[in-house]
Amino acid sequence: MLKPRDPAPRNYPRRIAARATAALPQTRAVARPFRVLDLFSGIGGFSLGLERAGMQTVAFCEIEPYCQAVLRKHWPEVPIYGDVRTLTAHALSRDGIEVDVICGGFPCQDISFAGAGAGIDGDRSGLWREYARLIGELRPGLVIVENVAALLAGPSERRGGWFGRVLGDLASSGYDAEWDCIPAAAVGAPHLRDRVWIMAYPEQVEWVCPIFNPHNASETVRKNATIGLQNGLRFEMGAPLRSIPGRWMDQPDPVRVAHGVSDWSHRLAECGNAVVPQIPELIGRAIAQAERAA
Repeated sequence: MLKPRDPAPRNYPRRIAARATAALPQTRAVARPFRVLDLFSGIGGFSLGLERAGMQTVAFCEIEPYCQAVLRKHWPEVPIYGDVRTLTAHALSRDGIEVDVICGGFPCQDISFAGAGAGIDGDRSGLWREYARLIGELRPGLVIVENVAALLAGPSERRGGWFGRVLGDLASSGYDAEWDCIPAAAVGAPHLRDRVWIMAYPEQVEWVCPIFNPHNASETVRKNATIGLQNGLRFEMGAPLRSIPGRWMDQPDPVRVAHGVSDWSHRLAECGNAVVPQIPELIGRAIAQAERAA
């Protein structure tokens, strides 16, 4: 059995705190956006979706120079930390950054069916331990994690062990979790791209995010995934998922000249690694809906 943790994480999100113990800090008198730390940021797909849902990114952590350039272009005022292994709660506090939400998709290369199968302790996917460390240091009110659906299956010798490791690390920091698989096809992509999405929050909180409620959006998402692939499903925020003629535009063929090919290859690679922004937006709006209902 887990030992009792501190009564509450710092910077508890508004309203969610009202469902926890009386010892928790009072909710904020003036509503403000949730402050997001975006880990393994890539080109900003997670932040793009969450900001569409009303949140505010206050810091990125991304090591790839090309991705950093993209983030600086679109979020010029938001600081970028280069290496998750050296990022600490002290560094963020020193820079005046407070965090309500941590989001990110930690590297999947060692977990993916297309990878070498090194697993969650591999050189790349093993960076989950840094994600878990920051959760323990920062104690955010919400954590949103994304990864390939294969995270649920492996390793071959102990099915579910990788996912159990993630849930165990969250529990060790005093967090409960919910999860679901939401494919990109459900929000209009012309490919399946199934991903597991995990929402974690302090164990004192009796709260269910509607996106992972079987009577709410996730059931509709799963049922419409095949329709999205067959008929072209476009997601319209604020409206039910429905089949609409037309698909997303495919990437055009690269220009066959020497100049610019390098950047184009970076662009294709990072678009391939990015999360589909519509799904974080869907989750972010579900969080806002749960807040309003609290």
